[in-house]
Amino acid sequence: MSRIGKKPIAIPAGIEVSVNGDVVEIKKGSVQKVLDTKGNVDVKVQDSEIVFSPKGADRQSSAFWGTYRALAQNIITGLTEGFKKQLEINGVGYRAAVNGNILELQLGFSHPINYEFPKDIQIVVEKNVVSIQGNDKQVVGQIAAEIRSFRAPEPYKGKGVKYSNETIIRKAGKTSKK
Repeated sequence: MSRIGKKPIAIPAGIEVSVNGDVVEIKKGSVQKVLDTKGNVDVKVQDSEIVFSPKGADRQSSAFWGTYRALAQNIITGLTEGFKKQLEINGVGYRAAVNGNILELQLGFSHPINYEFPKDIQIVVEKNVVSIQGNDKQVVGQIAAEIRSFRAPEPYKGKGVKYSNETIIRKAGKTSKK
């Protein structure tokens, strides 16, 4: 039994949900997201709630049951509230700027890094904090991970790009023998 899959998803005001066979369409205004369950899960809309149930009693149906419920919840949360990740840039001379849909990063290399991001994602830079916002949880997390991978934080001085809630475990530097 999936603890997550059992819970129905409440449909907030302004969100339209329609089920066509294995495809679930979730709309808010002009923004539309599609979730294809590929025949592994039954989906029903009942009393302004989305209810998921497994099609079979096998282990794979149970796994997909909770997975597709979580994906649908993330779509609804993204359309109503949105998702946000924050990155901190630490280091002398390290900085970031946004020009159109290109994030320009100077991270101590001999050249700047120009990162082009999708139109539906908003990136805002304030001092040394880069905020990434969007309505797709996977895309926001992927962009944050790619930006962090350009210069991951190092353990001696903590220089690099890190998540705002991440803690860097510091190592002691070299010590001299007497």
